[in-house]
Amino acid sequence: MTVLPVLGDGLLTLLLTTVLQQHSDGGLFSKFVTTATGWGGLAIIFIYSFLIAFALPGVSEIVLFAPLELGLSDWERMAIIIFVSGVGKAAGSVFAFHLGQEAKQSGPVTKALRKSPVDVVEWSEKKVIVLAKKFGYAGLALALCVPGFPDTLSIYAFSVLEEDYLKFAVATFVGSVGRLVVTLAAIHSFQFLAA
Repeated sequence: MTVLPVLGDGLLTLLLTTVLQQHSDGGLFSKFVTTATGWGGLAIIFIYSFLIAFALPGVSEIVLFAPLELGLSDWERMAIIIFVSGVGKAAGSVFAFHLGQEAKQSGPVTKALRKSPVDVVEWSEKKVIVLAKKFGYAGLALALCVPGFPDTLSIYAFSVLEEDYLKFAVATFVGSVGRLVVTLAAIHSFQFLAA
């Protein structure tokens, strides 16, 4: 098991690490990320983040477990991981955005989704439309800042509702970085309170 080096040692750190790793269902891709080393590991983080934006199940927080050995301090390493992950997810989101724009014009896709046992379209529209109407692209960034919530759902829901590629990419980058920062802050808060 990989423990977040930034967090140090301790029972709470081990517990939080275990919970976060168990929460990710990216399967083989998660394994690649949690064993990625060196500067080449940044490419793995980028690819994983790109794919999780539109195709992979699971959560993006797993990138925090990449044991990259870059000759940097733990905080510098985390900053690079967060930045590369944010860029990867923004790029993947633009791809998802394009797919969403195509699906928006494809009646059969929407009809098929509405007929599925779980009405994904209706549920996501209700939740995401509230954010989109109230906050616009900032709502997307806000939705993506929630640790543990599947990125793909928010990204596809917004991609059908919105039309500006650049604003979409910026919002997904900000939300992705925000989510990883919130995750690290929460873990450090728990660690501080347990000390």
